[in-house]
Amino acid sequence: MPRYDSSDGSALYYEDIPGVGGGIPVIVLAGGAARHPSYLGDLAGLGEEHHLIMPHLRGVGLTEAPSDPRRGSWWSQALDMEQLRIHLGFDRVALVAHSAGTRLAIAYASQFPRNVAALVLITPPAGYLVDEPTDTPNLIERRSGDTDFERALRVLKAGPATSTDDDFTAWQRDSAAAGYATWNETGQAHADSGRWNLTAATAYFSVDSPRDLASRLSEMRAPVLVIAGAQDCLVGVEPVKILAGLFPAGEFVTIDACGHYPWVEQPAAFRRVMQTFLRRLQQITSDS
Repeated sequence: MPRYDSSDGSALYYEDIPGVGGGIPVIVLAGGAARHPSYLGDLAGLGEEHHLIMPHLRGVGLTEAPSDPRRGSWWSQALDMEQLRIHLGFDRVALVAHSAGTRLAIAYASQFPRNVAALVLITPPAGYLVDEPTDTPNLIERRSGDTDFERALRVLKAGPATSTDDDFTAWQRDSAAAGYATWNETGQAHADSGRWNLTAATAYFSVDSPRDLASRLSEMRAPVLVIAGAQDCLVGVEPVKILAGLFPAGEFVTIDACGHYPWVEQPAAFRRVMQTFLRRLQQITSDS
């Protein structure tokens, strides 16, 4: 597996999906936090048209955890993404990130705004950036009577009573139904992919965001696509919409009949949204 060295001398690994089309290369950041990027697949065929680079973040997969947990935080790992950009030889990068991975994408955009060609934020948690009251209680209420969902929600709210990766992963999977609009065979199979690393997840959230982070986003001029799942009971819809408005070139899209994983539940709709945005970006890049 390809690797590169970060600024602190650590060996960091990434998966490389070459693609056969002529689309722009994309760095894809997994969520979890600290979930193995295998759960992303090729994002509903995005890898057919685009070259996908999927980093193993600190403590995930082949990349070892740092000795200082703060170096594994979402804020500090922006330095790793900058070293990856340099390693790949890109002038600017297009970042596609899911869930907790969007924190890292936003950290990078905040620290290196001129090196960002575009951002795609898929079902991003937004409570740390916006004051909009969450609409998740209303979304949860609409699932009343769905026994699989209600059981998963109870497990999720109880939290993980564990200190091992195996138990942490088991808790994530036991609560997985809360993240899907429909708990069918497709969702169940997807929930079993991609293990979590508890130590890495703890390190990921080991630092607070700068108080002025939201205002910093107004300095980023690159196009930003923010995608919400209309039935996402984990992060909601309204806060995600407000988040898109923090970016001068922010665009907000809701995909119906899906929760936290739109490329799994609505792959065709997700692919259309992504292709439209990335092809437009490629045209802009070609014309500039």
